[in-house]
Amino acid sequence: MRAFPPSRIVCLTEETVETLYMLGEQDRIVGVSGYAVRPPQVRREKPRVSAFISADIPKIMALQPDLVLAFSDLQADIVADLVRAGVAVHVFNQRDVAGILAMIRTVGGLIGEAAKADRLAAQFEERIATVAANANGGARPKVYFEEWDDPLISGIGWVSELINIAGGEDVFPQLAKEKSAKDRIIAPETVIAAKPDVILASWCGKKVVPEKIRQRPGWGEIPAVRNGRIIEIKSPLILQPGPAALTDGLDAVVAALRL
Repeated sequence: MRAFPPSRIVCLTEETVETLYMLGEQDRIVGVSGYAVRPPQVRREKPRVSAFISADIPKIMALQPDLVLAFSDLQADIVADLVRAGVAVHVFNQRDVAGILAMIRTVGGLIGEAAKADRLAAQFEERIATVAANANGGARPKVYFEEWDDPLISGIGWVSELINIAGGEDVFPQLAKEKSAKDRIIAPETVIAAKPDVILASWCGKKVVPEKIRQRPGWGEIPAVRNGRIIEIKSPLILQPGPAALTDGLDAVVAALRL
């Protein structure tokens, strides 16, 4: 029977790692995703047991976790193996800001620290409201967020929301509602027609090369390209649906729109 509250947690996603650290509950963590980089000390403090869609099941089992935290259908095979091995697993699937806040509160509930998690989520809610209030009244630049460059993939739900909170206008708000990356693939001509004032790019783990964007056929007439407003936002800040996106990620979007 699973212990409550759990004292040995494996986090297969970086956002749950950061949440537990922010709650001051990092001592419960016994294993993390290889992509976990926030806070910086996690890389030296916690053993890495997984990539994103693969995991070292024997290594996880050796850690004797009483709870594993996972994310989305992309980790379904890992989750199935762990469940068959008798491990308790909770799978999150947050794709928007409300979902991120709910994830934080749920993590708190799972570890018996609901009040602490609710306070943390409330702090984020207050911060978001403050940023949004400060952004009101000014011109709202049209923003194209590029999550991948080949094929072109536009931003997911929480990214679109952060753009709006920061004072911009996502040029593809309907696509942002699509959970799967394949459903957010767009043609280069579609971006040209949208005429974004700003291009924010985060190529999911590889360095953005603005010159490649500038050299795309026909893109020279896009206002963002013409005016040199192509800005990279590091993927760990914006593409993880957790505290990073609501803090440094949101700040990075605000700074980019003010350039």
